[in-house]
Amino acid sequence: MNNPSSLPILIVEDNRTQAEFLRYILEREGYQILLSSNGNEALCVIEKTRPSLILTDIMMPEMDGYELCYRIKIQKDMADIPVILVTHLYDPVDIIRGLEAGADNFIIKPYTPEIILTTVEKLVQQEYEKTPEWGEKPLCITYNNQSYRIHATTKQIINILLSTYEVAIHNNADLHETQEKLHYLNDQMQKTLSELQQTNADLSIENQERKLVETALENANNKLQLMASITRHDLLNQLNSLQGYFELATMERTANQQDAWTYIDKAWIMLQKTISTVKFTREYQEIGIKNPVWHNCRHLIDKSLQYISLDQVSLVNAIPYTLEIFADPLIEKVFSNLIDNAVRYGGKISKILVTYEEHEGTKQIIIQDDGLGILPEEKEIIFQYQYGKNTGLGLFLSREILLITRITIRERGVLGEGARFEILLPDDTIRFVEK
Repeated sequence: MNNPSSLPILIVEDNRTQAEFLRYILEREGYQILLSSNGNEALCVIEKTRPSLILTDIMMPEMDGYELCYRIKIQKDMADIPVILVTHLYDPVDIIRGLEAGADNFIIKPYTPEIILTTVEKLVQQEYEKTPEWGEKPLCITYNNQSYRIHATTKQIINILLSTYEVAIHNNADLHETQEKLHYLNDQMQKTLSELQQTNADLSIENQERKLVETALENANNKLQLMASITRHDLLNQLNSLQGYFELATMERTANQQDAWTYIDKAWIMLQKTISTVKFTREYQEIGIKNPVWHNCRHLIDKSLQYISLDQVSLVNAIPYTLEIFADPLIEKVFSNLIDNAVRYGGKISKILVTYEEHEGTKQIIIQDDGLGILPEEKEIIFQYQYGKNTGLGLFLSREILLITRITIRERGVLGEGARFEILLPDDTIRFVEK
């Protein structure tokens, strides 16, 4: 490659660990690296510096990678900058949307340094093929009853199709291995299901307690499913970050030991969070026996902080010391999710306030912040399962945990002034006790 140091590359990634990992790989080859954490910021950087190539994640707040790519390609002074989309590529529609946006190639997660360098080098060295003007007649296709307008060149289409085909070949062996494991797990699941069905039949013989036992089993199954979803998501996130820090430390251990130790320290902090998550799940080994109980609400808020990092955000716990709520034991995870979401997605947030209010017969716990707030059209869908699949399932699971004792949750904040989550408490789920 001729003088790669003269070629600036813009990385657009909201995950700091992933951004630093990509930076390390490319800087080691002599590229100049620019970083942006969202699409709007990236457009400003492009106007000022005009990078030779752009790598952008697809799933980002404010503006996703498809929209960023589209905005670049429709501007004549930017359209010739190659854009690589970084994605997990779960669906054929992802490829079509990439072509529709004018992307030049894909890098599919999980990736290796070799894949990154090979893909970047191909685009940097190849002669640019001018994308047709957006006013010209595009290629119109229909997939799953949805129409798409594609302006990509032949070279762009071939590059993207080759990338996806290479990944399909690479993953084929893994797919066969996974299928074998799934067959084994399915056999074990069937065996466990048979045992549970037999246990249920035995319990049903006890006529006087039959209804109580069935209710307890239903609640136990709900809690088991919730716990599995929560811990699987949390542990995967923590382990991915832990792996990223260790990979960075390994890469730096010879060239820059000080940075390597910095990554080791960050990995240690992440390890402690993982251990805390595992300890939390241990409390529910006998999940079929435990029922909803009374919890001191103020203590729940304080205890939930052990699972998250507030960074520079201050939290004010103004819940009365004597307030107790009747809820599933997983209630602690609800507060942890709400506080963690505020820190992660609240924007320039500086303060979180947790209070108890009674207004016109409504009793509620309020968790509010001074961040960006939530769009009016998203106030309900943030609690839905399909929305939650892209954001960690935290709010969907929180609502399900609360509903076990008929407690509900809603968002009533003002956009631009911060988010405001209101937990509404039925009369029989709240009490004040003597200290």
